[in-house]
Amino acid sequence: MRIFLEDAAGGAHVPNPLMPEWVEVIIALVVFALLYLAIKKWVVPAFEKTYAERTAAIEGGLQAAETKQAEADAKLAELDAQLGEARHEAARIREEAREQGAAIVAELREQGQAESARIVEHGKAQIEAERQQAVTSLRADVGALATTLAGNIVGESLDDDARSTRVVERFLSELEGAN
Repeated sequence: MRIFLEDAAGGAHVPNPLMPEWVEVIIALVVFALLYLAIKKWVVPAFEKTYAERTAAIEGGLQAAETKQAEADAKLAELDAQLGEARHEAARIREEAREQGAAIVAELREQGQAESARIVEHGKAQIEAERQQAVTSLRADVGALATTLAGNIVGESLDDDARSTRVVERFLSELEGAN
């Protein structure tokens, strides 16, 4: 089945370079089949094994990442809960401190007012005592001056203590009654 080309010069048959020999085609098919079977038996399983290992590693990594993500989410939720509790506790402590501060201020204000009232009362008592002392001193001085003055006006000596005391007392009573 060889197709021969005729040589233009001598008529000899030259094989066609575009058409291969049947023996070469059969040998190529046998070698191709052997290579195909060898690759299918040894190379493809190695590739499949590597692919399966990589797939398992990737899936394991994804599962591990999902597990770690879930753990991180749980930890974050726990920390958020703890932070909320800490904020609540801080607010409670601030409120207690505010209440204690208000109680202390009220107690100090009450103590200050009591101390102020005590000082005012003490001052009033001291002023009253000093007033009484001044009134007594003035009575004695006014009595002595009035007796001397009355003695000068009347022209008699009013050195009698009983009489001068009665005159002074009566004069001061009239003076107080007039006020």
